[in-house]
Formats: sequence, C-alpha cells, structure tokens
Amino acid sequence: MERKKYIQKIIFSSCIAATYAGLTYLSGFFGLAYLGLQFRISEVLTILPVFSPSAIWGLVIGCFLGNIASFNPIDMVFGTLATLISAILTYLLRNIKIKGIPLLSLICPVIINALIISFELSFFFSGASQSFIVYFLTVAVGEAVVCLGLGIPFYILLNKHKEIFDFLSLT
Repeated sequence: MERKKYIQKIIFSSCIAATYAGLTYLSGFFGLAYLGLQFRISEVLTILPVFSPSAIWGLVIGCFLGNIASFNPIDMVFGTLATLISAILTYLLRNIKIKGIPLLSLICPVIINALIISFELSFFFSGASQSFIVYFLTVAVGEAVVCLGLGIPFYILLNKHKEIFDFLSLT
C-alpha cells in the first residue's frame, strides 16, 4: 500500500509540473511570463501546497521547466528557488486562515517572487536602468493579480472538493 501512495504522489506532482510549465508557456506566448511585469497564469497553482505537500515538488519542477523558455540559466536558478521557498512557506502557513481563506499562504508567492525576481532582474539584467523598487512593485502587482485575484476563487473551488486529495492519499 505504501508503494501505491508513493506512486500517486509522483503522478500528482508530475501533473502539477506539466500543468505549471504548460500554463507558463501559454503566458509566455502572450508576453506575460518573463521580465518585470509578469502575469503567469501558472502561479494560481501555488495554492496547491495548502492541500498537499506533494504539490511542492510539482511546482518547483514545473517552474524550472517553465523557465527554460526564458533561455536564461540565472532565471532557471533564481525563479526556481523563489518557487521552492514560496511553496514551502505556503505549506507551513496553510492553517492560518482569515475568514476561512489561507491568505498568508496566498501572499507568500507574491512577496518571495517580488523579492527574488526583483533582485535577479535589477542585479543581473538591468544594471542601473531600473531600480530594485520598480521591479519589486511590477513583479508584486502581477503576482498579486494572479495569486489573489485568481487564487482565492481557485482555493474556494478546491476546498469544496478537498476529498479528492484525501481520496488520493495526498494529504
């Protein structure tokens, strides 16, 4: 039985990775996945660690695969690191809820990505042309729109059907 659960978790993580990467490529097709102003549809999936820690590795691998399209090894490393930190914090803060919503978990990707991606963009790519603060604000706005604007309804939908996670033994 333990082997079955392990395989289910790998499949679940793989599906998340594929979905995250695919949605990132879709966002990239419209010019919304890379650089300072990002509206990655895939970031809505960052709420999944609230339901299962198995989602953490799916998000991390999906982010790495999604960042391959940036053709930038620095982005592959820093973007993936930001997702790893965010996913772990999302999981750790999952039980702190405001009006039934794990808002701190939803805010984690916004803050962590704004900090790390802003540093990456200002330090490695623009030199003095754009300040850290400008990138911080633009990344945070894009993340907030997706993680909060889409993330809250997505959380409510998943929470109504959280028995799926129990059924798959993913909690």
